Amino acid sequence: MRIEENYSLRGYNTFRLAVKGRWFMEYESEEELVRILRDEFFQETRSLHIGSGSNLLFLNDFNGIILHSAIKGITVVGETDDSVVLRVGAGEVWDDVVDYAVSRGWSGIENLSLIPGESGAAAVQNIGAYGVEIKDVIETVEAYNRLTFEKQAFSNASCGYRYRSSFFKDERNDPYVITYIHLRLSKTPRYTLHYGNLKALAAACSPLTLPDIRRIIIDIRRQKLPDPAQTGNAGSFFTNPIVPSAHYEALKKTYPAIPSYPMDGDRVKIPAGWLIEQCGLKGKTYGQVGIYDKQALVLVNLGEATGDEIALVAERIRTAVAERFGIKLMPEVHYVES
Repeated sequence: MRIEENYSLRGYNTFRLAVKGRWFMEYESEEELVRILRDEFFQETRSLHIGSGSNLLFLNDFNGIILHSAIKGITVVGETDDSVVLRVGAGEVWDDVVDYAVSRGWSGIENLSLIPGESGAAAVQNIGAYGVEIKDVIETVEAYNRLTFEKQAFSNASCGYRYRSSFFKDERNDPYVITYIHLRLSKTPRYTLHYGNLKALAAACSPLTLPDIRRIIIDIRRQKLPDPAQTGNAGSFFTNPIVPSAHYEALKKTYPAIPSYPMDGDRVKIPAGWLIEQCGLKGKTYGQVGIYDKQALVLVNLGEATGDEIALVAERIRTAVAERFGIKLMPEVHYVES
């Protein structure tokens, strides 16, 4: 267990903001986690559990305890002729897990290559990309109730997965800390290639392999998105809005080229980046905050931006999109106040 005071969080938020946590506590096992949860000082102090901070916007220093998992390990806990189940520590870097699976010929998460963050947070957020979401392969999530200290194994169904959301993200539920996730992967490659230009790029590979898909996904992401190690950002700042089909059809009359993805329940998903770009905001800069010139959905820290400054630019974007399209963008990034 590691405990630090007045700890810099620059390395624990991908916006690379110069903020601090009053306390930083890192645990390496479930036993250490339970000791922390039961501690009287911890119970009386405001706390926030984080991964690598790839989905956080700190508006200022955090006057409380930052809790972080260092639980590692990837082990096979189930296997059939067709599939394999991996038990993955919540502190494992997500892309390392993808690399581990692809290198062994196990399919299901290759489209989620290079998504920043840790495995526990990936399960909370229901990360997704290129037609695949982590909910598609989650079998079980092991987690501790922060109020009762009891451990619970959540089935996929009880995780309540929705677009970029889950039971664990819903503030109306008891707070839980995820310690392990179980992923069921296929031993036979089952490619998902219908998103964007993925199918065309994959067609150039014969025969197509899982490493090919991983390489293609990584190349696409690197071309479209800035590297957080070089330019502070949290990837997609907003979720893609889902609107009633009638709203979409009305917009299509004015914007015939508006892209869309049909959803269930007579709804349509519209790319938020396209909406922002139509408002003329792509590539704009406001002080130390920029709207990335290759992907309007990404806000970047151009140097020493503050969380408040980034939030103000985000609000400017939301206002512009709402006024032009009648659509209210919702941040995918979680705002954290002191």
